[in-house]
Amino acid sequence: MSTEPPASRPATPPQPAKDAKAAAAATAATAGKTVKAPDAGRRSERSRRAILDAALALLGEVGYNKLTIEAIAARAGVGKQTIYRWWPSKAAVLLDASLALAGEAGTEGEWAGFPDTGDLAADLKLVLRATVDEFNDERYEAPARALTAAGATDPELGARFTERLLEPQLALYEDRLRTAREAGQLARDTDLRLTVEMLLGPLTYRWLLRTAPLTHAFTDALVDRVLGGVAGGTAAGVGKVTA
Repeated sequence: MSTEPPASRPATPPQPAKDAKAAAAATAATAGKTVKAPDAGRRSERSRRAILDAALALLGEVGYNKLTIEAIAARAGVGKQTIYRWWPSKAAVLLDASLALAGEAGTEGEWAGFPDTGDLAADLKLVLRATVDEFNDERYEAPARALTAAGATDPELGARFTERLLEPQLALYEDRLRTAREAGQLARDTDLRLTVEMLLGPLTYRWLLRTAPLTHAFTDALVDRVLGGVAGGTAAGVGKVTA
């Protein structure tokens, strides 16, 4: 009969350590807390907004020619590569900054769409007066002038500027004029785009070249002259032609 002691049972092998994140989540859950992953989208939007704000602020301080991606990055507190990941140039940054600024202007002015009171002249004067106020505001004037100049020498930027900022605005004017034409306030053969350009062309020319002060009186007279021409000065709701 063997006198050897029975072989001892092998010890239970140690369990693998739990994943650190799972352990942290379990601990937090036990304590009644929830662990949330960082919101990358929110962080990116904050960085994007900081970049746009920095571009507009620097533009007002140093002008477009001295504006650099490096300066924008430093002011926004981001790396230069962060900007280049989203925009190819300072002009592209400025375009998005201007779009954001236009949205803010609409919110501040409680813009609810192009007015349609039935009086075409009054509606156009209201919108063009607001445009005058915007053009005379330093916050909007500097980026608008910079983009206009940059777009004149950069066809690709100019096309994006027209497509994203100008065309949507021109379309609003066309829609209002179309409604007036359907109501018999304009001749049936009125060229809507040409009429819009007749209204906005002189305003833009005076603003861009500073040939004279840009005033409400100027745009009021402009509306009367243009509508008097396309409607023969006789259509109801168009407005009285001034001398």
